[in-house]
Amino acid sequence: MLWLTPDKPASVSVGRRRIAEHLRADGIDVTLRGTTPRTILASLRERGAYDVVVGTTRAGAFGASVLKLLGTPLVVDHVDPIRQFADTHSWALSVAVRLAENAAFALADHTCYVYDEECARVRRYARAATETDLGVAYDRFADPDPGVVERAREHLAAAGVGPDDRVAIYVGGLEPIYHVTELLAATSRLDDWTLVVLGTGTLRERVAHAARERGNVVFLGTVEHDAVAGYLHAADVGVSLVDDPHTLKALEYAAAGLGVVQARGRAEERFGEYATFCDPVPAAIASAVREADERGPGEAFREYVRAFDYERVAAAYGKVLKGVASGGDNR
Repeated sequence: MLWLTPDKPASVSVGRRRIAEHLRADGIDVTLRGTTPRTILASLRERGAYDVVVGTTRAGAFGASVLKLLGTPLVVDHVDPIRQFADTHSWALSVAVRLAENAAFALADHTCYVYDEECARVRRYARAATETDLGVAYDRFADPDPGVVERAREHLAAAGVGPDDRVAIYVGGLEPIYHVTELLAATSRLDDWTLVVLGTGTLRERVAHAARERGNVVFLGTVEHDAVAGYLHAADVGVSLVDDPHTLKALEYAAAGLGVVQARGRAEERFGEYATFCDPVPAAIASAVREADERGPGEAFREYVRAFDYERVAAAYGKVLKGVASGGDNR
């Protein structure tokens, strides 16, 4: 099978790669490609080599639809709600993308979707649909290689973070939607804590400036995703301030046994008894960090996220793919 994903760095887009690894272990030959004009042309030339093409929203789904029009069975992997796109793009572009997604759902032999809010739309257009979930490499985060942890601690020590420091960590995109500026402002109320930031984005320079100006902000830029678990095991609290019930950050923090601070909103119904929720404003963030630390390691949350291990998520995809490839009923 061919799997077309959005064209993002491997350190950013890891979920499809992890699922592909498990599918290969289950005997499915997977070619994973970021979606660009060049990879679309290459895929068109090679389309006869694939039994199924999978396209991840949004670019991957649109690119894979071209192969479907030429006869290759299609599974759409719908992992992002249109709401998130509309929050950061113009109304006109959002409407156009929504219509294009609807067409991809209708064209596909099967659509896998993650967000409940997308269920009605997907099932209105799709021939067959399966609800799935974003996964987490549970064992990788719950019990990382000691060498990974040691290298992370050495890197932190070189940046001035001591083994006894109270550490709050943020891993992810440095964009306004993630309330990074508000998190930085919260550090003025957390004098006895160190905020460690891993990631990149349009607010990179603002974070770098804060790290230069404040003694309790450390910015390490991007690291390989396989190394992230080591940094989490050197922290006490993980912070996720996006209003999203399926954010990968919260799952990884929980798997690592951290206390989790999560933005109040859509995630409350899903994580209500496990995370510490707050409005994404500096005073509330600072208070939530302290509260999450006082609650102690999130063992119950860790057990909860075990169910979202990539192996289990991949099994659901494998069932769909085998059904589509065989021409069977995938409903």
